[in-house]
Amino acid sequence: MGTLVSGDRTVLRRARKAGRRFLNPVPTVIGGLSTMFKVLPHYLMNKAETVPVRALGPFHTGVSMYDAAPASGLRVTWMGHSSMLMEIDGLRVLMDPMWDERASPMRWAGPKRFFAAPMRLEELPPVDVVLVSHDHYDHLGEATIRGLVRLASMREARWVTSLGVGELLRGFGVDAARISELDWTQSVSVCGVEITAVPSRHFSGRSLFNRFETLWSAFVFRGLKHRVYFGADSGWWEGFAEIGATYGPFDLTMLEIGAFDALWNAIHLGPDGAARAFEALGGKGLMMPIHWGLFDLALHAWRQPITAMLEIADERGIRLWAPEPGRPTEVVSGVEVRSDWWR
Repeated sequence: MGTLVSGDRTVLRRARKAGRRFLNPVPTVIGGLSTMFKVLPHYLMNKAETVPVRALGPFHTGVSMYDAAPASGLRVTWMGHSSMLMEIDGLRVLMDPMWDERASPMRWAGPKRFFAAPMRLEELPPVDVVLVSHDHYDHLGEATIRGLVRLASMREARWVTSLGVGELLRGFGVDAARISELDWTQSVSVCGVEITAVPSRHFSGRSLFNRFETLWSAFVFRGLKHRVYFGADSGWWEGFAEIGATYGPFDLTMLEIGAFDALWNAIHLGPDGAARAFEALGGKGLMMPIHWGLFDLALHAWRQPITAMLEIADERGIRLWAPEPGRPTEVVSGVEVRSDWWR
């Protein structure tokens, strides 16, 4: 079931609250209706290819590959955006699962997937942990959660999430006894791998009226041989350096590069911010670009995050790990992966 432990750091400390609302680790202004009015003219005049003009994929996962453990001990299957199936030192983790057709509270409107999920939920191998970083619709899909709880492959899974998100999961059918809600710097150990929630600079809420009422987190995985940083959603802040010094070095660092804009750069990294964060985290191992290529969540062209990231990586000597969606791919020290599926 997992053992709960905790700790405190200088910058890495428990989340603070003002009333019912969680606070970011550094002062952060989140736009409301005023930001929407600022974005609207840009949206109406935007000529970027924010949605692919031609169908992508289909992508298919060879599920028989999961019959054998990864030789390297670390293998990741990127499902698109921030959804991944990760195998690390004997632990299998489903991260921010999002199989829903739309990242939206409505089934008939909102950002729609660019391509179908590479595998059906029913094809998933048995999972030890389902991780949900925060409650935004592009990271937590109700239909996906309700589908997962019906699967035999999920019966023994531990659900790990940020403070307050457990109520949503319970409402979608997850057994309360199987949920571990973590504050920043708290950890849970599952099958010998320690999973720690660490601060990120973002926000939460599934409407304009409940923002900040649940916590948002990045996560660190520390196994016997490998360490992985899952950044989820975050803007730049100085805490990246302390996270790297405390929990690194990382074999694989997963950082968001999509859904960025100058109007909300405090809560999203974009390619430039991701490079800066990777270097602050220690700049070791491989960097995996996530949070791109599946939903139209910003004004930039849908390919722009990855094309910019490739240029920046070449300029700064960052080794990228960017596989094709749905392909189980081993992480080997020093070996880059640069799929051009998006071309």
